[in-house]
Amino acid sequence: MQAIRRQMDQMRASGVLGQLFRFGIAGGLSSVIYSLVYLPLTKFVFPPEQAVAAVPFAFAVAVTAGYFLHSRWSFKGHAAEPGGAKHVKFVLVQGTGLALNALITWVGTAFLHLHPWVPLVPAVFLAAIVTFVLNRFWVFS
Repeated sequence: MQAIRRQMDQMRASGVLGQLFRFGIAGGLSSVIYSLVYLPLTKFVFPPEQAVAAVPFAFAVAVTAGYFLHSRWSFKGHAAEPGGAKHVKFVLVQGTGLALNALITWVGTAFLHLHPWVPLVPAVFLAAIVTFVLNRFWVFS
């Protein structure tokens, strides 16, 4: 228990804990935006077994909102790099999240024949973990 408390104190002192908290809120908002685009597309535009086709559209909207939330709030004051390189890195990291989302959605809907909302849960959760780590230690380092 003492080791956990020491680790939390270190995370608080380094700013990681605050960033993780802000990232969770901003990521939650981005996930809501993603869902608000993805779910109607899978209901009215794409058949359930082709739900993966809705992923790029939903991701583009969510990433745009996410960039502003993360760069201006989650990791505010953390980036020392000029904007252009940071933008490219951010897009690459989000591309990783997009690929992870698409893979999970494709497997869940095309192969497992799950309802399109079911893959959202693991896709969003795993993408959040991966993108936080990459954003924290590469994009906004």
